[in-house]
Amino acid sequence: MSESNVRPPKPYREFVERHPDVASAYEALGKAVRAAGPLSPREVALVKLGISVGARLEGPTHAHTRKAVGAGLDAAALEQVALLACPTIGFPSMMAALGWVRDVTAGDD
Repeated sequence: MSESNVRPPKPYREFVERHPDVASAYEALGKAVRAAGPLSPREVALVKLGISVGARLEGPTHAHTRKAVGAGLDAAALEQVALLACPTIGFPSMMAALGWVRDVTAGDD
């Protein structure tokens, strides 16, 4: 499944319905920054997941885990992203992020 085939969660779909111009601008920005450099879709997915984990953001961690799965990454690689955060953000925050990744990879989100 490609990233473009990943269905956004209901709150985002409702946001798009209520604010289509804002959603369109946001999606265009995302497309532009992904195209601004040499990273592959898989590399972009890992970076975006790492940023979400490092910022300790549950919703974006779920979203970027879904997108990474859509880009062909497996659960073990995504769990490693969370594990790599441990020395930087601390064990408790890493454990939370690992749980958020597993919410998606286990199909519980």
